[in-house]
Amino acid sequence: MLTRSSLLLQVLLLLGSTTGIPIGTPDLLSTAPGGYLLQSSPIPLPFTRLINPNRKAQLPQADRQRFQSLYGNAQGSTPDQEAAVFNVPSTFQVVSYVATVGIGNPPTNYSLLIDTGSSNTWVGANKTFESTSSTIPTGGLFSVEYGSGFVAGFEVEDVVTLAYELTIKNQSIGVAVFAEGFDGVDGILGIGPVDLTQGTNVPNINEKTSTVTDNAWFQGLLAAYEVGIGFAPADNGELTFGGTNPTRYTGNINYVPITSTKPAGNFVGINQTVSYGGVEILHNAAGIVDTGTTLLLLATDAFNMYKAQTGATLDERSGLLKVTPEQYGQMNSLYFDIGGRRYELTPNAQIWPRTLNEEIGGDKDGIYLVVADSGNAAGSGLDFIDGMVFLERYYLVYDVGNSLVGFATTTNTYSNVN
Repeated sequence: MLTRSSLLLQVLLLLGSTTGIPIGTPDLLSTAPGGYLLQSSPIPLPFTRLINPNRKAQLPQADRQRFQSLYGNAQGSTPDQEAAVFNVPSTFQVVSYVATVGIGNPPTNYSLLIDTGSSNTWVGANKTFESTSSTIPTGGLFSVEYGSGFVAGFEVEDVVTLAYELTIKNQSIGVAVFAEGFDGVDGILGIGPVDLTQGTNVPNINEKTSTVTDNAWFQGLLAAYEVGIGFAPADNGELTFGGTNPTRYTGNINYVPITSTKPAGNFVGINQTVSYGGVEILHNAAGIVDTGTTLLLLATDAFNMYKAQTGATLDERSGLLKVTPEQYGQMNSLYFDIGGRRYELTPNAQIWPRTLNEEIGGDKDGIYLVVADSGNAAGSGLDFIDGMVFLERYYLVYDVGNSLVGFATTTNTYSNVN
């Protein structure tokens, strides 16, 4: 069956073949009433923001769509620049985190969604791509399907600047011509495993496209082949390329190997056991850690046990579980046993920030839980997603070179900010 993005690729290929314009030329298409015209550089099409007051999908529904998309997709330098550690600030936007990324020479800044669940880096969803003297058309096309939307367009190579000082040359960048589902961001900074890029580029459908982390490492720009990720509840966060930032975590970082269970092992995947209070609800299951997912998604079996244990009811307006103040006062912690270590989500960490209740369609003073149903039964090989609500409490390290995932506590792990 043809996907939306594959159909769009066929349209782009047809345009290139019938006009004689080489595929990959950056200044090709723009929108106009009635369709697409061969004119100036690509102009982003209208798209839908993942979560906002006028959203088209509830927060749990949007996360489940991403879950199903990930599940379905997984089946089937310069010599004189010293290797270093680079900290890249990121900004909280209700349920998304974005980083400012410079592309080109001189660089144009774009706000890109940080995503460990994908690995392509692309722009053009909101802000038009600016071609510069460093932009090199590759002659290729790209397309990626996401749970919240899709993108298709042209591939170029360009200079990418992170943190205003980490300059990566010859980075593959997608330039969107068609994009849907990316309101409020210019594109995606994909920092997941490189294998996820396979099948996203035409005509090199079987080849992989190096991620920004890969290229920074291969060009000798980083002290370590890893990315540290530190966020805080409803606050700014930080990506650290080439190492970790000790000011973002407390104690030691504990590592586990990426799970061998598929499809979770295709992503930043781990094994964990989840318990609510003293009741085990998910045993030694495989799942993923994902910055592109907002909530904590559990397999349907585990979710139903959690719902029963908390006494929560499903709120039709927000799509989230809701508890009364009395029930909240009786809640227990959630425990995640990962690699012999136990990580705790306190009752406060299990509720949606009340200052943002109205952003998700909830009552201003309601108490909503951040645990949601993945829609899959346990044993599927992707039994959970530890989304941003988990990562706002724990520091994450994706050790690309050694295929390891690390966690550490932070000053926010036990804070009562919600």
